[in-house]
Amino acid sequence: MKLILRSLKRYRAAVAAAIFIKLLGTMSELLLPYILEYIIDDVVPRGELAPVFFWGSTMFLVAVLTRALNVIANRKAVGNAHRISYGIRQALFEKTINLSGPDFDRFGLPSLISRMTSDSYNVQSAVQQFQTLCVRAPIMLIGGLLVSLVMDTGLAMILVVLLPFLIAVILFVSSRGIPMYTAVQQKLDAIVRIMRENITGIRVVKALSKEDYEIRRFGAANRAMTQQDIAAATVMAIPGPLMQLCLNVGLTFVVLIGAQRVNSGEIRPGVILAFLTYFNMIAMGVMGLSRIFMTMSKASASADRIDLVLQTPAEKDADAGTDEERPGSGAAQKPGSGSAKKRAGDEAVRFEHVSFSYDSARPGEDLSESEAEKDGRASDFAGEKREKALEDISFTIRRGESLGIVGPTGCGKTTIISLLMHFYDAEQGAVYVDGRRVDDYGKDDLRRRFGTVFQNDMIFQDTLQENIAFGREVTPEQVEMAINCAMAREFVEELPEGLMHEMAIQGADVSGGQKQRILVARALAAEPEILILDDSSSALDYRTDAAMRRAIREHYPEATTIMVAQRISSVMGMTRILVLDNGRCIGYGTHEELLKTCEMYRETYEVQMGALA
Repeated sequence: MKLILRSLKRYRAAVAAAIFIKLLGTMSELLLPYILEYIIDDVVPRGELAPVFFWGSTMFLVAVLTRALNVIANRKAVGNAHRISYGIRQALFEKTINLSGPDFDRFGLPSLISRMTSDSYNVQSAVQQFQTLCVRAPIMLIGGLLVSLVMDTGLAMILVVLLPFLIAVILFVSSRGIPMYTAVQQKLDAIVRIMRENITGIRVVKALSKEDYEIRRFGAANRAMTQQDIAAATVMAIPGPLMQLCLNVGLTFVVLIGAQRVNSGEIRPGVILAFLTYFNMIAMGVMGLSRIFMTMSKASASADRIDLVLQTPAEKDADAGTDEERPGSGAAQKPGSGSAKKRAGDEAVRFEHVSFSYDSARPGEDLSESEAEKDGRASDFAGEKREKALEDISFTIRRGESLGIVGPTGCGKTTIISLLMHFYDAEQGAVYVDGRRVDDYGKDDLRRRFGTVFQNDMIFQDTLQENIAFGREVTPEQVEMAINCAMAREFVEELPEGLMHEMAIQGADVSGGQKQRILVARALAAEPEILILDDSSSALDYRTDAAMRRAIREHYPEATTIMVAQRISSVMGMTRILVLDNGRCIGYGTHEELLKTCEMYRETYEVQMGALA
């Protein structure tokens, strides 16, 4: 609820205006039965037509005013709720993309998506009701009760006796509802995860004819959420019938007792009619409170989930100014511009006895998912989660040199890239770029030095031009050079709109090899100091792969290149090659040296070259 209160405070003037107008509209509505009672008991008995028309017109004008004020208040409340939910979604998105790798893993992508969508909608609904129903219901209840006490204390005491019981029911049920709705949102996270997996992996599902299997898997998650939602809704639905029953019983007593008192002359008929109207208003107020507690129970659970993300510290960023402000940084020019202080042969990247495990990077309990979801979820940042993803890794690359990283699946290749770009902190040892530890950099200052192609990288639904430039200040000449070096020129020219071609979501309208070449062009376009290619040529034929590597060496000679690959042919021309197995370095040197000293490298080379022969 703290999130909702903070959001309301930020727009307190607009919210206060909506509440004030709603207050006026509700109070004017309370006047209508009182005017009606006056007309029936005092004006009509006079037998004069003019006062009847006057007070009838007055009642009509009050009714119109009431409706107008309520409409205005509701419109303002809707506008305020949308502005607040917009701000919450914007803040949540900004926080999400600035989460550290461990925190991103801890929450999980499906949970972050459901917080952005259903949770933010629940908060929006609560904010809207806070400005309308939360004003109307209490005023109807309290105002109607006070007027009833003034009109006839005896009849009003029937309501006074019922109210404590009704309020106790509401409070008890709402206290049970909040944790139940939290569980509903966690079940929704599981549904989002399965939907995301199937949407992104639809080709695999179809290729293996596993549609029925995935439908059953989704059905199980869907049933679990539906059952939890039904249980929560059942509990939250208890107050409605109970309150309606009590109010109907009370109304029956009011009619019986009121009729007797009218017959005995103790009260006038208009009082009974007005009292019945106020009784209905009070009933509406009580039912409104029930709706408020139901909505607030959902919103409280959702707001806590959102606030948990918003209060998570953003990715650590060095507080030392930009590179231009750091004395001796030698980075006054943009990456790739060839600063005089960054000559060929200077140290570019160094790993110094680095060890890392994903368990240590994700301390504490996952705050968003059930045990089943934790078991089934894979990381979206880096691939391999094990006791030791890397152990005592050391190597150095100088500017303009290249490093190839090879090894079996799950050996820690991608983890090296994640540590180098400071997605995670090394558990032991240190990682250096340009002679300075990566955690001494501001994250933007560090990462703008890199041009990267990750495994399963993303093509966005935008033009090809924007997918390559990606919002960076790159010139058309840089884009053209990147396209040429990525061996993408031929198929780009075949597109009807060329660079203005609108790409499908995730690059579904291009082949795997074309997608990889677009991604390489994106990495090259800003002329990076350090070029990282993580399995970026697996879908390319050997000739295209070789031509692309040759073009990169020729046109980006100052770039330090790190290539993660499965194919020995992709890395055999690198300055150095790092061979990994189970997170350990089992070989480091040139291609020729490793053929002599590293058995696994030699065997892999012979198998791959033999397959090509």
